[in-house]
Parts: sequence; C-alpha cells; structure tokens
Amino acid sequence: MPLLSNLTIRVLVAVVAIPLILLLVLAGGFLFSAFVAALSTLALRELYLLSRAKGAMPQMATGLGFGLLLNAVFVFDRIRFSVAGLLDRFGQSVATPSMPQFLLIVMLSLVPVTLAIELFRGKPGPLINTATTVFGAVSVALMFGSLIGIRELFVPGDFPVYAHFSVPGPSVPEDVIVTIDRWGAYTVIAVFASIWLCDSAAYFTGRAVGRHKLFERVSPNKTWEGALAGFAAAVVAFLVARWLLLPYLTFTQALVCGVIVGVFGQIGDLAESLLKRDAGVKDSSSLIPGHGGLLDRFDSLLFVSPLFYCYLDFIVF
Repeated sequence: MPLLSNLTIRVLVAVVAIPLILLLVLAGGFLFSAFVAALSTLALRELYLLSRAKGAMPQMATGLGFGLLLNAVFVFDRIRFSVAGLLDRFGQSVATPSMPQFLLIVMLSLVPVTLAIELFRGKPGPLINTATTVFGAVSVALMFGSLIGIRELFVPGDFPVYAHFSVPGPSVPEDVIVTIDRWGAYTVIAVFASIWLCDSAAYFTGRAVGRHKLFERVSPNKTWEGALAGFAAAVVAFLVARWLLLPYLTFTQALVCGVIVGVFGQIGDLAESLLKRDAGVKDSSSLIPGHGGLLDRFDSLLFVSPLFYCYLDFIVF
C-alpha cells in the first residue's frame, strides 16, 4: 500500500506550486519571463525524449538554444530597452531589430542551422532528426513563449490606455501603469485558473456521469459529458474573472476567452495524449510527483496561450 494516494500527492504539489506561480505572475518582467523560459526548456526536453522513443535523434542542444531565443522574442522589447539604457550610460548606442524582425531572424535561421549541423552529425535519420528538432522548438518554445507575450502586453506602449483611463496629456500616471500591470497579472492568473477548472470539471464529471467516449483512440477515459462540463467551467471562470478582476474586458470578450480555453485547451490535452500514445508512454516524464511531466501539466496551455495572445493583441487591444 502506498503511503500517500496519487490524488493526495497531486494536491500537496499544487499547494506548494500554485502560490509560487502566483507570486511570479504578479512580479512579471524578467522574473516571470525566466520562469516561463525554464518551464519551456524542460517541456521541450521532454518532447525530444519522447521522439527518441520513436527512433528520432533530435539535436537537443540546438533545439533548446533556439527555444530560448523563441521565448526571448516575447520579452525582446524589454531586453532591447534595458540594453539601450545600459549603453546610454557609457555614451554608446547600437541599432537593434524590432520584436517582429527578431522573430523573423530566429525563424529563418532555425531550419538552415539545424540542417547544417545535421550534415556534420553523421547520425541516421537526418530527415526525422531535423523535423523533430524544428517541430519541438516551434510547438513548445514558441507556444510557451506566448504566455510571456500575454504578460508583456500590459504596458502603456501596447495597452490601449486612453480607451480605459482618462489621462491628461501624453504621459501615463504611475497609478495607471500599476493598474494596467495588475490587470496583466490577473489575466495570466485567469488563464491558469480557467484551464485548471476546465480540467478538474472534465475529470470529475467524466468519472461521475461520463458515458459517451470523446476520443477513445487517443484517450479512452475522456467523455463528452466531461468535455462539456470542462467547457462550461472555463466559460464561467472567465465571466467571473471579468466581473471580479478584469474590467477591461467586455462581456462578449470574456465569453470568447472562456471559449478559447474550453475548446482549444481540451484539444491541446488530446494532442499531447496522441504524442504520448504514439511514443508508448503514460506520462511525458516523472518530473512532477503525482502529475507526470511538464507537458502533461501544461499541454492545454500550449494551445490556449498563443490563441489568447493573438486575440488580446489583434482584437481586444
């Protein structure tokens, strides 16, 4: 008999991890970006290890290195301004690319650099090695990095200040900057909370009343009843978050945010299950006691975060 049940271990890990995550989200800036980059790197490593179970030999160092660059894309403006400020102290300046230009440089370099390295590796399966290296960097690091992007949208330069505040003159008061930053933290917290509530509602409802299989070929235990409960929980979570914490969202916008989580979060969960089933493993790793690996815990986020970032940046803002 195990000393602690799996559910007890999961709860204990959550009790420790959730406050830490909340503190890092509230801190924002480079601290939160570094945290996300660390999670992204570990999750990408898990994906590369899964691909090895299928006979691929991805370029671990190359993929992880480019993964960090793709994470840095979403905090690039903060990096650029910090470097410019440092150089200015010494009376120096240097031309730097914009964030979109930096992303383009990294993406255009990824394939040729990977192929060139593969040319000299002498490993079997160069096609699948290159494909898995590139796929991992894009599907994990770029998607994970968009979570940094969500947090970084809540600065006066990107946030529509004048649509939500009466600001006299071109300068933004400090109290408004603080409020916008707080909204950014609350938004990321709402994303996490809605995903967790969606997963929990789907799990417990599926166990209690689930009868109709959702996608038996990929995940035999998931049911339509659970999926619908998860969808409803995600939508309600964002409507409540809008009422309590996110006044910049309209009712319709909060509804759309909930739908993004309720639909695409569950698709992300199924997609990761597909990869694990293909690799013949139950969990992506045993990194988190009672929870499996980082891919197991954040698979929904890989689908939700980039869609959420694009929705906020291109539609809401």
